[in-house]
Amino acid sequence: MLNSLLFSMMSSEKAKLQGGRLISNYILGISAFYHDSAACLVHEGDILAAAQEERFTRKKQDHRFPENAISYCLSEAGISIADVDHVTFYDKPFLKFERLLETYLSFAPAGLPSFLKSMPLWLKEKLWMEDGIRKALDGYEGKILFPEHHQSHAASAFFPSPFQSAAIITMDGVGEWTTSAWGVGSGNKINLQKEIHFPHSLGLLYTAFTSYTGFKVNSGEYKVMGLAPYGKPVFVKKILDNVMDLKEDGSFRLNMKYFNYCQGITMTSNKFHDLFGGPPRKAESELTQREMDLAASVQAVAEEVILRTGRFVRKETGEKNLVLAGGVSLNCVANGKLLREKIFDNIWIQPAAGDAGGALGAALFTWFQVLDGNRQVDGVNDLQKGSYLGPSWDESKIEKFLKSSNIPYTKMDEDSLIASVAKSINNGKVVGWFNGRMEFGPRALGNRSIIGDPRSEVMQSIMNLKIKNRESFRPFAPSALVEDVEELFELSVPSPYMLLVAQVQKKRCTVMTEEQDKLFGIQKLNIPRSDIPAITHVDFSARVQTVDGKHNPRYYKLIKEFKNLTGYGVVINTSFNVRGEPIVCSPQDAYLCFMRTEMDILALGDFLLKKEEQPALNEDKDWREIYELD
Repeated sequence: MLNSLLFSMMSSEKAKLQGGRLISNYILGISAFYHDSAACLVHEGDILAAAQEERFTRKKQDHRFPENAISYCLSEAGISIADVDHVTFYDKPFLKFERLLETYLSFAPAGLPSFLKSMPLWLKEKLWMEDGIRKALDGYEGKILFPEHHQSHAASAFFPSPFQSAAIITMDGVGEWTTSAWGVGSGNKINLQKEIHFPHSLGLLYTAFTSYTGFKVNSGEYKVMGLAPYGKPVFVKKILDNVMDLKEDGSFRLNMKYFNYCQGITMTSNKFHDLFGGPPRKAESELTQREMDLAASVQAVAEEVILRTGRFVRKETGEKNLVLAGGVSLNCVANGKLLREKIFDNIWIQPAAGDAGGALGAALFTWFQVLDGNRQVDGVNDLQKGSYLGPSWDESKIEKFLKSSNIPYTKMDEDSLIASVAKSINNGKVVGWFNGRMEFGPRALGNRSIIGDPRSEVMQSIMNLKIKNRESFRPFAPSALVEDVEELFELSVPSPYMLLVAQVQKKRCTVMTEEQDKLFGIQKLNIPRSDIPAITHVDFSARVQTVDGKHNPRYYKLIKEFKNLTGYGVVINTSFNVRGEPIVCSPQDAYLCFMRTEMDILALGDFLLKKEEQPALNEDKDWREIYELD
């Protein structure tokens, strides 16, 4: 299955003999079969390549075995599967099966329908994971390892971080049994010391409110986070009095009478609905103040859990550095609050914090924890390489695609391209920006991005409705020159992975009138709140990406040129996709997205494409029917 895409055997200098056997120290990490499957290739601790399967199949959060991502990783390194010494899967299937079986039995007979639905796949495939992996990898004969789910998360957080030692916190929905864990990383080893177990889960609590407010489980959580500033946390007391028993150390128990995820296919029970005043909101129906207040409330509770946990872990470990992973670590609002509280001196967050990053963590766990590989860090620079770990296309391949498809374009040198794009942004144009290696993780970081002018009072609406085809309330993020970030935001540390929310500097913010202060919900949306209104959320915050040019020099030069024109070293950066579509991977993906939307310009490597010069796109099917809304 993979042979057609794999390269020849590696050269002898890449390998060494050990006990008469050729050892290459290549480790393939895999995550699959839940959501957001991915693959990663590591060589002696060096992250060579990583990508999510969805980028290749164009199926959002594709859970299937990541054969395309694996093929890419191997081809990027110029090796075949025969050159890989260890394959590592990101969790332990038998432990997960044990949890599912015990949960169903505990809630019998209520859990029977869900049990019967899930068992065939487990009995046919998931329990025989090692055999399935060997078969999918064309009979791979090397070792296959299975670290625990939260070990993979912890490894993905600590080993690429710049720290010689650090406290580790992982939080997500659930792995095998564990839903939250904390411990310490030191040198080339991690040690998880305390855990919270299923069904008590901060991730699942947040997901329950995601489902209840009408958004899609496992993808709509970030919408709840974005919706929260429109509401007031009026339900916090109800949550803490009824739903969650929260302790001072951040540990907690959930009252399972309010949930249905243990025994059914829905997240919340009728008791939950009664407590919060009605049935769940139907997807795509009108948002009301109630949903906004619910979002604000669960966000406030999540922040409190994270802050209490952080304080306790700092006290228990004495570590001044903190690393984070697990899906909850993508809550950049909570991350920003944790930073501002100064509980730890330094924080590093894995950019692929969810299950995709488990593939990376599993591979690194094998090299450092199992094989005792050497790890060297300097305390400042991480080993994640900007998270630019996906495929790239050289100029000859891009030009071949353009010519074969009869697509009009202009080829430019880098300086001319940057000057033209910066001028277009200054003139209010929306630009698709495709350059270099694709990002690993859910955030576009300037290689697969849609960019625009943050000074525009209408750009948020234009991008949401005409480009992204998504809800109007959702905010956009800024990419700012690292040297200018403190001039723009109340942020004194780099944020290269767009995982920290900070307030816009007060001197840039608009003073609200008494009438404007009284507005609620979506009424707040159209009130410009700063001199960079397109990236200023209704609470005067922004999810900041800092750009230093180290791993993405062309993007840095573009923002620098925009600053030369305008005085603003910042642009809007949103992922290059439409709602429900994975971030674009190939030039073909980028061109289709460009033509399906009202983007004005596409910068495809060294090639500039203008919308008005393009022939009409003829498709048999409306693209809105291709992608399931997230």
